[in-house]
Order: sequence, then structure tokens, then C-alpha cells
Amino acid sequence: MVSISGQFVDRCVVILGGNAGIGLAAARLFRAEGAKLALTGRNADTLHAAAAECDALGIVSDMGNVEASRGAMAEIAEALGGIDVLFVNAGVGGFAPVPDVTEEFWDGIHDVNLRGAFFAIQAALPLMRDGGSIVITGSIGSVSAVPGNIAYAAAKAGLRAVARIVGKELLPRRIRVNMVSPGPTDTEIFKRGASAAEIEGVRSMLSGVVPIGRMGTSDEIARAVLFLASAEASFINGVDLYVDGGCVELL
Repeated sequence: MVSISGQFVDRCVVILGGNAGIGLAAARLFRAEGAKLALTGRNADTLHAAAAECDALGIVSDMGNVEASRGAMAEIAEALGGIDVLFVNAGVGGFAPVPDVTEEFWDGIHDVNLRGAFFAIQAALPLMRDGGSIVITGSIGSVSAVPGNIAYAAAKAGLRAVARIVGKELLPRRIRVNMVSPGPTDTEIFKRGASAAEIEGVRSMLSGVVPIGRMGTSDEIARAVLFLASAEASFINGVDLYVDGGCVELL
């Protein structure tokens, strides 16, 4: 890939959940800007493909497994030496109305989206270089009362609190911590196991609730991630940037 502006040349960027969707889109953009990359993901096939495409270190790791995250950081330390940018993107979703939420369903979402994300950040901190940047994928679900979304929304709301407190504690190290919260985004997540007609139906339904009239793309979210991670956002710290076509502010 050819560098666009070179703003991340020789910077070490780690993307947790970099094998598909928003994470892969961000990996491509970071690589185009000259970054040295390490990607993690649960799916070995998609991870290895993404790592090969982006000339990146690929580590099979489930963010819901704290020991796996610590092991991944040990590999990254050995290979890259340190981290300039950490993008915490891995996550899982699921819908269930309140009466149908089981402990297993709740824990499956929170183990990755909240508990796993926090302990992955904790494991990365000794490797973070002072003056670096952490960007975390949130969700507009954390502030939107969407029926059936209680487990996911609660996890992402908790992650918002994590981001603010981690950012506060890292002020002496000049490490900025920000979130990007996507609205409805056209990724593979809502397509898995669905027919073409079902996919189009969901796409049409979601597009209808976005004020701008369409779903977002992975590249649009990824560009916001690069901005927050870059020197162009050097005076931005602690924000939750809604990249949602106006869903939060205009509905």
C-alpha cells in the first residue's frame, strides 16, 4: 500500500478485532499511512487473510478471554516493542427483550464488550508509549433506548465510563483516550446466516431510521478512528464521537 500522508509512518498500531468490518477498514487505512500493524481476532482464517493483506502481525485471540489478551500483548511486545495507537474494536452483539435475557446471554456480551475490553486495555498500558492514543469502539446504543438491546447497551455504556476514567488516569502520560460510536453500519455482522432478501430487508429498515437516509460504511467509521488517533486530534481527549448519520442528535 502507498502512504497517503505518512502521519503514521513507523508508528506501532494495535487493532483488537482487526480481521473484519470496521477493524479491517481501519487496518487498511493505518497501513496506507505507513503504520506497523498488529491485529487480533477470533477467526483464524479471516485474521490471517487480513494480516497478509495489511502486512501485519496477526494474533488469534478472543478478547473475552483475559489470559488470551495478556498473551497477545506479550507477543506484540516481543515483535513491536511498544504501542503508539491502540484501537479496541472487538465486540459481540445480540438482541433479547428483558424477560428473555439469561445470565449466559448477558455474560457472553459483557465478557467481551466490557470486561474483556477493560482487561485488554489494562494489559496494553505497560506497552503504550507516552503521548500515544487509545480509541475504543462504542455504540450509539449506549444512549439510545432500543428495545431488545439491553445487554449490549449496558456493556457499551459501561465501556464509556471506562474510557473516561482511563483517560483521566492517563493524563500524566499524555495518552489520549477517545471513543467512536457508530450508528447503523453496513458490516458483515447483520448479514451472517441471512438470505439476500433478509439482508436487504434489514438494510432498508435500518436506513429508514437514519436521518441522513442510509447506513454508514466501515470506511466512514474507520476514518473517524484515524482522525482521533492522529496528531490532528491532539487537543481532543475523552470524547465519544457519534458517527451515526445524525441518529443521536437529529432524531
